[in-house]
Amino acid sequence: MSGTATWRLVDTHTHLCDPAFDEDRAAVMARAREAGVVAVISVSENLQDARRNLDLARTHPEIYPAAGLYPTELDLDRLQAMEDWIRAHREALIGIGEVGLDHWKVQDERERELQQRILARFVALGRELDLPLNVHSRAAGRHTVEFLIAHGARRVQLHAFDGRIGAARPAVEAGYFFSIPASVVRSRQKQKLARHLPLSCLLLETDSPVLAPEPGERNEPARVVVALEAAARLKEISPQRLAEIVTANTQRLYGIPG
Repeated sequence: MSGTATWRLVDTHTHLCDPAFDEDRAAVMARAREAGVVAVISVSENLQDARRNLDLARTHPEIYPAAGLYPTELDLDRLQAMEDWIRAHREALIGIGEVGLDHWKVQDERERELQQRILARFVALGRELDLPLNVHSRAAGRHTVEFLIAHGARRVQLHAFDGRIGAARPAVEAGYFFSIPASVVRSRQKQKLARHLPLSCLLLETDSPVLAPEPGERNEPARVVVALEAAARLKEISPQRLAEIVTANTQRLYGIPG
């Protein structure tokens, strides 16, 4: 990790509301600032997370809250409650997420159909409120891209995409973005994705507290610099130049000041 922060980065997918940060969240945010991270998008998995992210954003101005249901939250009543909450707090939110499809945890076909119904509602909500979608697609990369395009999703971040480059290309053509996590240093699939995706669609993330550079360690936003430096090597450009590009990309999708 670079010792001197000369960039202004955004970690576009974290879970700062996670209890893993309850003991030292202020120190975590201080380390992020020292590393050159000026903003962090904190996503939710349920309504409790969404409320907590909003509270955290009031005390940590670098935190930008997003609200959504994790793809294993297969309950239409919870979906309705989340939709109502997002509408009520539209002006405080940077995006809708995390939402999406998960074919690794959800194997039952009827439950997958329910996942799709829920994601369709979030796509429609994103269009209604003009909010970007922060999308999960574990073991469902191709299906998720095809679904989003078919349902007219416009502003999309595909976080920690685990599909092949062939599955990613239609998303690139649709103007979607892909966030590279710090775990790229140990994932050949993520390395291949970063190498072949155009610079114009790249973002950075950590998915803190998971997907650390070392398996089993707690991840945190400061390590978005690990993703930056690894991706820069793969793209054969300087970290400074890549930082400028991904910051501009983030501004295009989310409007966060760089």
